[in-house]
Amino acid sequence: MSATPASEAHPAPEVLRAPLVLEFPFTRSLGPVQSAFLTGLRERTVLGVRTTAGRVLVPPVEYDPETAEEIRDLVEVGTAGTVTTWAWNPRPRRGQPLATPFAWVLVRLDGADTALLHALDASGPDAVRTGMRVRVRWAAERAGAITDIACFEPYEDGGRGPAADPGTDEGTATEPPAHSGEFADPVTGIVAPARLDYTYTPGRAQARFINALAERRTTGERCPSCRKVYVPPRGACPTCGIATSEQVEVGPRGTVTTYCIVNIKAKNLDIEVPYVYAHIALDGAGLALHGRIGGIPYDQVRMGLRVEPVWTESGRHPDHYRPTGEPDADYDTYKELL
Repeated sequence: MSATPASEAHPAPEVLRAPLVLEFPFTRSLGPVQSAFLTGLRERTVLGVRTTAGRVLVPPVEYDPETAEEIRDLVEVGTAGTVTTWAWNPRPRRGQPLATPFAWVLVRLDGADTALLHALDASGPDAVRTGMRVRVRWAAERAGAITDIACFEPYEDGGRGPAADPGTDEGTATEPPAHSGEFADPVTGIVAPARLDYTYTPGRAQARFINALAERRTTGERCPSCRKVYVPPRGACPTCGIATSEQVEVGPRGTVTTYCIVNIKAKNLDIEVPYVYAHIALDGAGLALHGRIGGIPYDQVRMGLRVEPVWTESGRHPDHYRPTGEPDADYDTYKELL
């Protein structure tokens, strides 16, 4: 007789993976120092700020990192400098300064005491070294952003040679001239796109949860100590720190515990505003999950409202929850789940 390997008798479950993107525009106003710095880049001028101790910081900040005093003493530094350290980037990602392989470098511009992080356009890692001289390559079109510096490029200047000792004070040998920070049409605010691309792997507990949803069932896991049922499951009880494995089917109905009214339309989400997002304690669960409330005017949603899931024809999770028509739940039945 021959034994069947365990891996053949019980094949490993499919490992779920999904690419996810978190993206949003980040809008911020600028104080006088940052406004001058970014407007200066638009005008091909690099500004730093002098601290109370006489150090020149580039990029400039509004408060002295050593004394916390407000600083406004702007100075103009050079557009060439010395690489203090670097790392090669063989596979540029979306939104990075260059589409071809490049080096991330910290560059101490002439006249500065600190280094600026940016990209260096180089033919390969063998062409980059600490102490090499580089200069700014300006973008063809500039709008008052750090991207007005397209990148740095290698630069051999006769006065310093192709490389400088990064341990010397050559960057501050010449006193940088003061600058008023005044420009026509100053930049007062920026919108910076934030984006995070990653691959999500849910793990054993959440994979079971996701697979059950595909069958229009909602499951959680019960803690063997406190007996709470956590939905969605995490594989361990967050209170007791004990692994969970007992599967418990909950719902499908539940109770609205808390909610918010959404008035800002999300990109790529075909839902008209205003709408309601709520925490819903499914019957039998010891933790509320969140979901959208539909089938009722947004201003009639309330704590204690009894709801049930609504599935689309091919949906792998509830599209939204709607009122069941039952009387509202008593507050005491869900107050521990707020």
